[in-house]
Amino acid sequence: MAKLPLKMPDAVTGKLPASLGGEESGVVPVVRIEGVIASGGTGLGRSTVNVDTVEHPLHRAFTTKGAKAVALSINSPGGSPTQCEYLAARIRQLADEHEVPVLAFCEDVAASGGYWLACAADEIYATATSMVGSIGVVSAGFGFTDLLGNLGVERRLYTAGDAKARLDPFVPENPDDIAWLTDVQSGIHAEFRDWVIARRPAISAADTDLFTGDLWLGREAHRRGLIDGIGTLRAVVEEKYPGAKVAVTGPRRSLFARLGLPSAGVDGVVESIVGAAHTRMAWARYGR
Repeated sequence: MAKLPLKMPDAVTGKLPASLGGEESGVVPVVRIEGVIASGGTGLGRSTVNVDTVEHPLHRAFTTKGAKAVALSINSPGGSPTQCEYLAARIRQLADEHEVPVLAFCEDVAASGGYWLACAADEIYATATSMVGSIGVVSAGFGFTDLLGNLGVERRLYTAGDAKARLDPFVPENPDDIAWLTDVQSGIHAEFRDWVIARRPAISAADTDLFTGDLWLGREAHRRGLIDGIGTLRAVVEEKYPGAKVAVTGPRRSLFARLGLPSAGVDGVVESIVGAAHTRMAWARYGR
């Protein structure tokens, strides 16, 4: 006598694990975006975010079988606008290609470029104490106009083109150079503003107070439309995708990185030290 296949009611299978005949709950891959956004890397101290460090985990996350959504865990004070633009475009490309929603979660800081990347998500969440925003552009440098003379050193610089040596730290500031830099900053600021407006329906160009470079704690950011809600990654995922597994994807790491060492050679050590100093300065602006 042939055995009839056993079929359980949907109300039952929906509550059982997949191994016992229940519905598959799926997975939410998490991509960690932590550190200053810059090409290359520091090698020492906090990590750096760029195309090389994030591409692999992004691709793994969006191609994960059974992915219900991809979560971006962001903790960044910002950095290179070019890297931000590239990474944000890549996130949207993968999301559209694989038809997977993207959720961004702001940890300690999602400021400047960190918020630029958060806006690549379909929804943004933060904790009440997260610092969010800083939609602006900043450039910094030093002037050493008297240093070489005090050391008895004569500097020789030869250029072809009047604008080839803009913002030279060893000569007094040139008003034309400052005007040029201000124009560049204004252009980048406009790109940032337009990106935020395009990605955040509640924000318009009339909300000029949002584009001053200021930043806010989570609840105020929510009130102003910068984020969609207050909540942690696991709490929001559990609410939106009950039973889904949270799986963190990581970048490929070199042998030196796995051993906690800077890149090989003296040049690598020097570059690591300088990079770490820049990283420390970027975080210090937000008290972190």
